[in-house]
Amino acid sequence: MKILIATEKPFAAEAVHGIAKIVKDAGHDMYLLEKYTDKAQLLKAVADMDALIIRSDKVTAEIIDAAPQLKIVVRAGAGYDNVDLAAASARGIVVMNTPGQNSNAVAELAIGMMIYMARNGFTPGTGSEIHGKTLGIHAYGNVGRLVGRYGKALGMEVYAYDPFITDSAVFEADGVTQVSSAEELYAKSRYVSLHIPATEQTKGSIGFDLLTSMPEGGTLVNTARKEVIDEAGLARALEERPDLRYATDIAAGNQPELNEKFGKRVFATAKKMGAETGEANINAGLAAANQIVEFFATGCTRFQVNK
Repeated sequence: MKILIATEKPFAAEAVHGIAKIVKDAGHDMYLLEKYTDKAQLLKAVADMDALIIRSDKVTAEIIDAAPQLKIVVRAGAGYDNVDLAAASARGIVVMNTPGQNSNAVAELAIGMMIYMARNGFTPGTGSEIHGKTLGIHAYGNVGRLVGRYGKALGMEVYAYDPFITDSAVFEADGVTQVSSAEELYAKSRYVSLHIPATEQTKGSIGFDLLTSMPEGGTLVNTARKEVIDEAGLARALEERPDLRYATDIAAGNQPELNEKFGKRVFATAKKMGAETGEANINAGLAAANQIVEFFATGCTRFQVNK
């Protein structure tokens, strides 16, 4: 089988070497297309490929149509909204992600941004400590659980809300207090770490009402997706509550306006960098390769995200 790594943002060299070894040991051939400058290069490269490994690159219906032999696409990371799932499903192509491989990198960033905001962007003047403060985890998956664990280690009181986890024992085992709604979570939490996916139900769901229900000094940290934020509601909340703060790993569409109006009360990374560590890069790449090899060997579709 022919397996293509196609990525505008290159994998770490160690990841590429590791993927190559996994692919070769399984008797397949690996091809590499990185730092490509236009879609035409990708369209040409996928023409006779059986499998595709990507990072944040978009896999559109046009790209899928250009790859008649394609059987599987693996996104090396957790999010997969950059892949046209409907087009893949129509062709019977399996799409997978690699959940958990980037989790520690994202969780560390979330905690780091909380500290950064608490200390006023590391500018002179009196900041505050996160020790002893309440922390709300909105969606208790791989990343959320790690953020909760690190928050507890720093002396925070941790709450969590996830409508898809009904077994309270999951939260109890971690020493985390489960709450019954997003409204309750935000009302109790000085800091909220946001981890919900961007779906039709969640897009624009985090806005004025939730933010203004937070305690004094409330800070929202978003390492999920910008689409889940009601940006007009966010701006209004920051306007009406001078104590609120917002830190994000995904710059808002109105980020320049937010920066100008609210100064160091808002912060956005220069680009999405939650998974941008060498360790996460390697872990996700190796996981993607192993999943493809297992798929061709046994038909395993454990991490399939389309049907």
